[in-house]
Amino acid sequence: MISTSSKIYIAGHRGMVGAAIWRALESKGYQNLIGRKSAELDLRDQSAVEAFFREEQPEIVIDAAARVGGILANNNYPYQFLMENMQIQNNLIDASLRHEVSKFIFLGSSCIYPRKAPQPLKEDCLLTAALEPTNEWYAIAKIAGVKACEAIKKQFGRDFISLMPTNLYGPFDNFDLETSHVLPAMIRKFHDAKKQGDIPVKLWGSGSPLREFLHVDDMADGVVFAMENNLPEHLYNVGTGEDLSIRMLAEIIQQEVGHKGEISWDASKPDGTPRKLMDVSKMKSAGWKAKIDLESGIQQTYQWFLNNAHQIKEVKL
Repeated sequence: MISTSSKIYIAGHRGMVGAAIWRALESKGYQNLIGRKSAELDLRDQSAVEAFFREEQPEIVIDAAARVGGILANNNYPYQFLMENMQIQNNLIDASLRHEVSKFIFLGSSCIYPRKAPQPLKEDCLLTAALEPTNEWYAIAKIAGVKACEAIKKQFGRDFISLMPTNLYGPFDNFDLETSHVLPAMIRKFHDAKKQGDIPVKLWGSGSPLREFLHVDDMADGVVFAMENNLPEHLYNVGTGEDLSIRMLAEIIQQEVGHKGEISWDASKPDGTPRKLMDVSKMKSAGWKAKIDLESGIQQTYQWFLNNAHQIKEVKL
């Protein structure tokens, strides 16, 4: 049984998602949380992970650790996105099985689904067609993690489940223009352009792709819900179930930042997947849904960016 004294290890606890999960658990009274910085524990090192599990013996493991980035980073560093993510998750999943962790929650991404899968994306469309080429390296690694957890649930009857969030954003996001995802990159671009006298902002692609965005605090709430409840399936989508065009997103962020200049679109750059809307009916049926609307979430995120401009995260590869 899970209690507020249960020993919970959050892998990647200093990242955007992991930090939000830590805050959510603390707010609910969980007192026995464990985290390790990457300098203290290299999750790519199997022997180091084994030693950590042998010493700490966590009861619950939440895997929020990953090498992440946007289209540019995935395209430029395919080997790191494939190999490092497999090393991290394989070490955590295998150690959790061998050390009899009672619950393991694996966090992935909506990019695991086929590029042209029917919309909205249902969990059972996994592995039914080709992936989006611009992020297939990361996607293949995450698919391997999902299948590993499914295999453990099937073969050993253990409570290993996978949660697939849509595009996440919020406090502690990565705002580096080379490696960040679209929403924080836009916040950074419009903010910098405003500071330079409202100079024009050039954005990648046509602006036509449709995307769904989930505030990281909602994601953390969904993780805690999954931890506290017995969910019968092995794979659940986590999102809002609503999307908008990248062009509309840009206009919302531009207005929030207060940038008055022009927006131009570089159609020679890739758009990525045409649409990525999650079917979140399984999580809704289980009793969970998102609460933070996009405009409020962007406003909160930009305010956090302004308050932390001196120490914003920039992930370099």
